[in-house]
Amino acid sequence: MPTSTIVVFTIRDSTKALLLQLLYCSWWIVLMMALRGLWITLSLTTLSYLTHLTHLSAASPHTCAGVRKEYTLRHMGEGREVPDTPQTGLDLQVCVTQNLTCCTRKMEERYQFTVRRDIQNLLQTSSSALKLLITQSVAGLQEAMEALVRQAQDQTVALLLSTYRDLSEDAAPTVDELFTDVGLFVLGAELSLEEAVQRFFLALFPPVFERLVEPGLERLDGGYGECVRSAGHGLAPYGNAPARLTKQLSGAALPHRVLLQALHLGVEVINTTDHLQLSRECRRALLRMSYCPHCQALTASRPCMGYCLNVLRGCLASLAEVDPHWREFVRSLEALSVRMDSGMDLERTLAAMPTIVRDAIAHAHKSAPYLSSQVRGVCGHPSRLQSGGVQRGVRDSLPLRVPAKLSEETLSIRRQEFLTSLRVYRAFYGGLANQLCVSELAAQDGVVCWNGADIVKSYTQQVVGSGIKAQADNPEVRVKEADPVVNKVIDKLKHINQLLQGRSIPKLGTLDQIETGSGDAEGLYSGDCDDEDGCWGSGSGPGGKSPAVRTTNLIPEKNTNHRNHQPRHNDFGQTGSSSSSGSSSSSSFRTTKNVLLILIPVFTLSLLLL
Repeated sequence: MPTSTIVVFTIRDSTKALLLQLLYCSWWIVLMMALRGLWITLSLTTLSYLTHLTHLSAASPHTCAGVRKEYTLRHMGEGREVPDTPQTGLDLQVCVTQNLTCCTRKMEERYQFTVRRDIQNLLQTSSSALKLLITQSVAGLQEAMEALVRQAQDQTVALLLSTYRDLSEDAAPTVDELFTDVGLFVLGAELSLEEAVQRFFLALFPPVFERLVEPGLERLDGGYGECVRSAGHGLAPYGNAPARLTKQLSGAALPHRVLLQALHLGVEVINTTDHLQLSRECRRALLRMSYCPHCQALTASRPCMGYCLNVLRGCLASLAEVDPHWREFVRSLEALSVRMDSGMDLERTLAAMPTIVRDAIAHAHKSAPYLSSQVRGVCGHPSRLQSGGVQRGVRDSLPLRVPAKLSEETLSIRRQEFLTSLRVYRAFYGGLANQLCVSELAAQDGVVCWNGADIVKSYTQQVVGSGIKAQADNPEVRVKEADPVVNKVIDKLKHINQLLQGRSIPKLGTLDQIETGSGDAEGLYSGDCDDEDGCWGSGSGPGGKSPAVRTTNLIPEKNTNHRNHQPRHNDFGQTGSSSSSGSSSSSSFRTTKNVLLILIPVFTLSLLLL
């Protein structure tokens, strides 16, 4: 073989050997890069998991000591119920979070009980001044009215004593009964003033007949006296005095009766609304707003203003429905007061009663011959004293001294002072949610606050208005319907408003026939009673009271509020686990993509060499 040929074959063999070595190296490189990519993927996944655990730990309190302190200071339960270190909280139903938590299911139950107690206390505190105003005014008006009645009663007896001395002793019990009936009517007793006046004058006729119509007679026996009483019923011995007294008393006493009845109803409205029964949805929303931050050791945080308004306007939606009727109630009281001042006032009517009674007796005395003949024709001839008796004449009538006003304690002055103070509370029910949030619950503007899931700079959800209809767009509380007990109170307000305005609605009957609930019934909405509501099967809950035990299927609710499951930046400055897992997935994808970009050219080169 020629030398050139040998050289050529030698070169080709060397080239082939080199190419084989290169191919071998390429496969080795590919294998190493694949292993490296796998290692990078595993490393990034592990790093992502560790980062997730780190974030989870950082987003949660490192100790629950502050939570335990607050828990015991508020008398929610015993300190041992609070864990020393944060836990996962997988069994929580309301304060759900992906972070570690200082809350347990038992603590959540205690928080549920406490938040219900808190809202009841807030409602009672907010209405205490209004309730005190009405109760004190009722007591003051009743006291002034009773003083006027007693004064008029004493004046009547004194007038009879000075004018008809022989008659006054027999007439005193009858006078007492009349004024007692007048006072009871104004205070709300179910009696007729017309019948009371008729009874008074009928009972007065026998002593008038004995002392004035037939003077000198011995005392009438029971049978003859009853006959005289019956005869007087058809004789109209007092002229128009009974009708005039009935008209004046009814016109003056009825407005005061309705006024006091209205004020008593006002106290009933406040008592009923103070013990408003909260729906299950509302109780959960209040718990989430007030005590779920404690689970993240945010014991000093307050809800955002908009968030607080949404929760409170949802929970107090039924009370907001009272607002227009309460406003009308205040206006109707003011209008009634104006009519009372412009018409016959009770003070003037009571002061005029002694004069009317005296005039009635004087009319009977002037009609003595006619009355005597009529009674004798019906009852026969009464026996006279054997000695002939002494003719007792009638003293000249003395002018009535109208009693002086009760200084500055008159009914009119008391009424005006009360209405001036009540006018401040005419929008009480419409602005109740705002008042509680601004003065008691919510954080001030510009302060970081709790939005139901996290600590934020401001609340971004829509803030709804007040009332049942406005709650259809409430993002925090679902409101199904108005409270039935509150509806009954509204019916009573409608009724009393018509009475105050001088109208009546007979189909509803008296106020007592429009009964309200006891204010203590549970479960007016759904009847649900689970652990979070504080319905313990045994023992006693906080406060020493054992809630009623009711059996129900405990079905956890589906939480559709994704904010509770995807925490944002918290006050510890860390992000949630979702961002960590997302970043690790992206890194793994990028690593796999780079490995494939390297392998494709290597495989192509290998095919060309083969």
